[in-house]
Amino acid sequence: MQRSLRMPDSSGSIAAMLATFLHLLAQTPVEQAQEKTAAEEGRDIVLMMLLVGVIFVGFALLADLWNWRSRKRHNARH
Repeated sequence: MQRSLRMPDSSGSIAAMLATFLHLLAQTPVEQAQEKTAAEEGRDIVLMMLLVGVIFVGFALLADLWNWRSRKRHNARH
């Protein structure tokens, strides 16, 4: 399969850097984890779940916007 001309060659390294950044972001020091109560841990989990949901919906909206723009450009040409 031919590679897209719009896809940069360094996309693999960008994805690796992003994955490493998210992994480091998700880690918390052990000292802070021991000081939290169960309610605080639950609140943090719920907030992280909401953040993941917002990111998911954002990507879905971005994909729909991209699709709409490409259809609009395609229809303008024909």
